[in-house]
Amino acid sequence: MKLNFDNQFTKLGDKFSVSMAPRPLPNPRMASFNAPAAALIGLDPDELSGDIALKFFSGTEMISGAAPLAMVYSGHQFGGYSPRLGDGRGLLLAQVRGAKNILWDLHLKGAGLTPFSRMGDGRAVLRSSIREYLASEALHHLGIPTSRALCLISSDEPVRRETMETAAGLLRLSESHIRFGSFEYFFYTQQHDDLKKLADYVLDIHFPQLRKSPLPFDSMLLEITARTADMIAHWQAFGFAHGVMNTDNMSILGQTFDYGPYGFMEAYDPGYICNHSDDMGRYAFNQQPHIGLWNCLALCHALKPIISPDMTEPVRDHYHQIFSARYNLLMNQKMGLGNPIEGDSQLVADLLSLMAEHKVDYTIFFRRLGNIDALAQYGAAFTNWFQAYDKRRKLEKDTPEQRRKNMHGMNPKYILRNHLAQQAILQAEQGDFSEVDRLMKLLARPFDEQPEFEGYAAEAPEWARHLNIRCSS
Repeated sequence: MKLNFDNQFTKLGDKFSVSMAPRPLPNPRMASFNAPAAALIGLDPDELSGDIALKFFSGTEMISGAAPLAMVYSGHQFGGYSPRLGDGRGLLLAQVRGAKNILWDLHLKGAGLTPFSRMGDGRAVLRSSIREYLASEALHHLGIPTSRALCLISSDEPVRRETMETAAGLLRLSESHIRFGSFEYFFYTQQHDDLKKLADYVLDIHFPQLRKSPLPFDSMLLEITARTADMIAHWQAFGFAHGVMNTDNMSILGQTFDYGPYGFMEAYDPGYICNHSDDMGRYAFNQQPHIGLWNCLALCHALKPIISPDMTEPVRDHYHQIFSARYNLLMNQKMGLGNPIEGDSQLVADLLSLMAEHKVDYTIFFRRLGNIDALAQYGAAFTNWFQAYDKRRKLEKDTPEQRRKNMHGMNPKYILRNHLAQQAILQAEQGDFSEVDRLMKLLARPFDEQPEFEGYAAEAPEWARHLNIRCSS
């Protein structure tokens, strides 16, 4: 198995990570693999079914060029600062140069105990591994910035969470595993030279174009802020709730990762809480834009030793500007409208209010909106809104067929509904991963009509309306 290793992070030194080998999963099996993701790192998909790939990605046997390590970081968790977190159950196995010279992290979740495991056992469970495997690919194909998933490894090792489960491994691909909390760790431990060293690394690896800026660290902070605002605007437009927006779960590249008890909006509820551990609703769906800004300001605070002293307001203004512009444009595109004009944001607000009042399925409504007979399906309560919408729509110059095509290219028919993931998990726990693979195929084409999967586009059955999604993994 040939990979173009280029381990840059390990060059930062032992203050940033701990070099160590994974603790192998017993009796590992390649449960599922993602051929398109393999292409990103120049790996022949056929090799993923081989013995070498299984041994490497399960942590059983390292190959020449790998440099496994556990990264250190801290973070604000539910608003409170945790001074030392780090990779408690994951290892950065290696960094690899892939297509277009992009540097990819190969990160194994469930790799065993590390110095940062605290009270944990260092394992990931099959349930949460499947959920991240599916969700990261679902978001990617929706056009939402995200980490990717290369393969899913099953095993026989028992682990206890709320109940006894089995351990698993997930090989995650990301262009970076540096988090807001990575900078917070060095700021709050007053290791400011190392804070600057990490910032220099981020500039050199991820934002080299900002080196020409008169104030490169200020520019880096604003770039991270913009990417975060853009990502969260996509979450809101597609009805995605992350569930655990702690600063240690926020990527400096503005990519969704560290999937926990996420959920896609079904019956529209602006206060939707997908994490049953979030008693106060800090990370409710309608709080995500605010928390995104809160996290960017936390990063701004952590970068104080190396940025200009008056960056708080620029970060706040930049975040609001980027988020509003992107969200308004995305929502207009979902409604088949062009660039936002005066009154469009009110049109969206009125629609969302109606959807919340009548518990309308978010994804299904917008998909149907592209059809001429959409009004007939929603009745008198929506009449006034449809009249206002029709008046605005007539300002556009497209034909009904063009509008339908554009709207169906923006409004997915298929999303990863909780009950679909749950059914795949229940089958996988019995050793059958066929539904996982079926969902991967389905979610790779979320905007297309797929007649063979028609039932997967329906609302959740009654038994699944209130599935309890746990954060434990």
